[in-house]
Amino acid sequence: MDNLNLTTLQKGQTAMTDVALDAFAAGLRGRLLTGTDADYDEARAIWNGMIDRRPGLIVRCAGAADVMRSVRFARENNLLLAVRGGGHNIAGNAVCEGGLVIDLSPMKSVRVDPGTRRLRVEPGATLADVDNETQAFGLALPTGINSTTGIAGLTLGGGFGWLTRKFGLTIDNIISMEVVTAEGKLVRVSENEEPDLFWALRGGGGNFGVVTSFEFRLHDLPGEVLAGLVVHPFADAEMVLRQYRQVLETAPDELTCWAVMRKAPPLPFLPAEWHGREILALAMCHCGDIEAGKVAAAALRDIGNPIADVVGPTPFAGWQQAFDPLLTPGARNYWKSQDFAELSDATIAVLLDAVRKLPGPECEIFIGHVGGAAGRIAVEDTAFPQRNSHFVMNVHARWREKSMDSTCIGWARELFEATKKHAIGTAYINFMPEDESDRVEAAYGGNYKRLTEIKRRYDPQNLFRMNQNVQPQAEMRAAG
Repeated sequence: MDNLNLTTLQKGQTAMTDVALDAFAAGLRGRLLTGTDADYDEARAIWNGMIDRRPGLIVRCAGAADVMRSVRFARENNLLLAVRGGGHNIAGNAVCEGGLVIDLSPMKSVRVDPGTRRLRVEPGATLADVDNETQAFGLALPTGINSTTGIAGLTLGGGFGWLTRKFGLTIDNIISMEVVTAEGKLVRVSENEEPDLFWALRGGGGNFGVVTSFEFRLHDLPGEVLAGLVVHPFADAEMVLRQYRQVLETAPDELTCWAVMRKAPPLPFLPAEWHGREILALAMCHCGDIEAGKVAAAALRDIGNPIADVVGPTPFAGWQQAFDPLLTPGARNYWKSQDFAELSDATIAVLLDAVRKLPGPECEIFIGHVGGAAGRIAVEDTAFPQRNSHFVMNVHARWREKSMDSTCIGWARELFEATKKHAIGTAYINFMPEDESDRVEAAYGGNYKRLTEIKRRYDPQNLFRMNQNVQPQAEMRAAG
């Protein structure tokens, strides 16, 4: 077999001999895949169908030792390195062209200690895996809203969803982590162990190492929550959003309500004549007492004259999967995001204008409702920059045909530009596409300088660069 050409950190090429590859593979408990393996194409596929990269090597890690060996191999050979958890990242950072991918997806262990209400989870687990185990004990971890998302990437970017206003972000519930650094060493991080690295990993993304184990604190959550959708005609959207905004000013932490604007999918509870027409849906979840939830949600459910109201008691794990059918893997996806302190009349007008221009049946605009417990933690306490945001906009362009790329991407970018003057400047890095590297510093706001200092200490060569990259301080000065 000929030497295998691999991509370097500088995007050049280096030749790897069979002998070197065989020696590397022999030291792994997991599998080393190359382009000749039958399951290579399956292993390189990720959620966003726009991303089509061919890594030179994929290591399907069986444990922390495999991760350590892989990081050392990449560092010693100056290889471009990507790290894959759930493969759900919109920017496609889970795979790299021609380099080495550390695939954590086989590492799926999820262990609940109901006595201490603690969770230990490996980075290949999905949110569904976490929900399945925690709900068996009447416990929950605040995560995201799509159960196929990987726990690792979601957590390192911050992690918010239906329980965030009550229990904080996913990162706010981390007790400790085990991390493989750029030197290939496994370290434990917590408030008292490597505290700077612990700070950076809580919101700093994959810039600082490969987390091989998370330890979380859990919260009591009985099996059912009050949750569901209230769907309105788009003609009423301006009125609904204004009242929605007003109701949320005094909403209890247990109540979260997201606004979704799109063309109606053929959901069974919607009259057929509404399928394919523009609608506004209020997606809500109350994670406390069901009767208290009915009272809290009433002000939202009483708005206007909805087409459908399917809010009621439902298993939390089931509600976590409610949006999965609309977010299946393989479609082409492009996102743009803004943070808002308030949902002003001017912002609402811009949003509604964009809905009138929806380029396809799967394109949508999410307005995430945050604040609550997550907003009561100081911005400087973790790397996560969005503590002052009350609403998070995700412009989700989603389509099937490559010929629609420019139309759908252009629509998302146009709305992003139109909302800039209403936004606060920070951004959720998990919502940022691959073409937003110039936005990273602004996204982190006042936390960025400390992140660069920690990056310089733990990864001065920027080995971990397939992410929304925080550059080492020295590299920033050289670039300037």
